Amino acid sequence: MTRLRSERLILRPWEERDRDFWAALNADPEVMRFFEKVRNRAESDRVFARLEAHFVRHGFGFWVLERRLDGEAVGFTGLQHVDRALPFAPAVEIGWRLKRSAWGEGYASEAARACLAYAFDVLRLEKVVSFAVPANEASLAVMRRIGMQRAPELDFDHPFLPRNSPLRRHITWLISAEEWRRAGAAGGP
Repeated sequence: MTRLRSERLILRPWEERDRDFWAALNADPEVMRFFEKVRNRAESDRVFARLEAHFVRHGFGFWVLERRLDGEAVGFTGLQHVDRALPFAPAVEIGWRLKRSAWGEGYASEAARACLAYAFDVLRLEKVVSFAVPANEASLAVMRRIGMQRAPELDFDHPFLPRNSPLRRHITWLISAEEWRRAGAAGGP
């Protein structure tokens, strides 16, 4: 399966040895602050199986971010087909999540640029979307740094969250292959 590299990271598919890391990431209340809840081990294992299945089916997905310096897993970044229930499906999203000790190091932006290069140069996608709750400033900053533009016409209420959830509203960002190339491709904006 596909592996990507950036200056400081290896982006690789999930392996059995990553289950504990994945569970710890999902159990951290700060990391999961903009999700409906932290996940217990059983819930994390179910999502882990879906991450693996996406790689098997499509050859890409949310890659584990492994620091080249020491081999430590620091999070994930990658590309995934959005759920059919989202109003702009079918589409491929770019997303990321990092453990707290890796925040503020620029890993999400670095890895996201490698993923966008793969999306546009290898997969030949026409566009990639990303979405987050409006209060998730860290993710919105990554979207800006990698050249994405707000697409308010694609904003939505997440169908898997309760109607009264303060996290239900999501704002959507978009980048096209043309915009990516105009901005200098892998060098990013």
